[in-house]
Amino acid sequence: MTRRAWGVVRWLVGAAIVAVLVWRLGTGPFLAGVRAVDARSLALAAGIGFVTTVCAAWRWRLVARGLGVAVPLRAATAAYYRSQLLNTVIPGGVVGDVDRAVRHGSAVGDVGRGLRAVAWERSAGQFVQLGLGLAVLLLLPSRVPTWLPLVVAGVLIGTLGGGLLLSGRPPRGASRAARAFRAAASDIRHGLLAPRVGPGIALASAVVVTGHVATLLLAARTAGAISPILQLLPLAVLVLLATAVPTHIGGWGPREGAAAWAFGAAGLGAAQGVSVATVYGLLSLAAISPAAPLLIAAWLRRGRRPIDGASS
Repeated sequence: MTRRAWGVVRWLVGAAIVAVLVWRLGTGPFLAGVRAVDARSLALAAGIGFVTTVCAAWRWRLVARGLGVAVPLRAATAAYYRSQLLNTVIPGGVVGDVDRAVRHGSAVGDVGRGLRAVAWERSAGQFVQLGLGLAVLLLLPSRVPTWLPLVVAGVLIGTLGGGLLLSGRPPRGASRAARAFRAAASDIRHGLLAPRVGPGIALASAVVVTGHVATLLLAARTAGAISPILQLLPLAVLVLLATAVPTHIGGWGPREGAAAWAFGAAGLGAAQGVSVATVYGLLSLAAISPAAPLLIAAWLRRGRRPIDGASS
């Protein structure tokens, strides 16, 4: 399957999920979520988003520095805001990360290493999110199927085993596979597991996950969910895990489907789950809203370059 065809399939999957939810529940839960959002919740989400974005940018800075392509924290934060907005509004959820990696790689004269830094940074964040999510699902009572924590545990063990394998003694030889293996081993040792890097990546990732969970809990309260926090935490984890599935349309699709299923299974109603997911989507946009002026400024700078060149 070509890359373009796969992009269309992912878009169709996200659209199908939303269409099924509208068919089964109507537009009421979506509209209720939109009406529930107020200035207070938007401001709180923007504050939480600032903290999570700075921590994510710091994580990227740590990985990039370990790979020898350091990026200043201020520039990393601005680039991360921009990438989050692009990931949200463009189907697929990875365009912003590719843009961030290529821009940084071009600036330091090594696009390949810039791409690897972003890939490892995002992978480390997903790994920590899976680990924390598994802990919540195992420690707190929930009505999730028993196979779900097993699947998460399997992914974690497989990822950890693969990382340990790559970080071991790399093979010799000049083949493309051997060179890729050695590059991955070096990246893991210096960009993820180095003593001055690994703890910071883990801490930054934990803060990022906590911020996303806090935003989702804020969305639940804003949407009118009055259940105890300990009951909502496993549901929040499930919804956040679904947001990592790259089949959404501007963030919509798997998130709402997972919320409808999780809240319905918990006895809180699928409609309330959709409302909470809708509020979370709007709060997530508020959290990354500082990226809008950054994109506009970049567009204006590109638009002025030909004029400046012609006049010189």
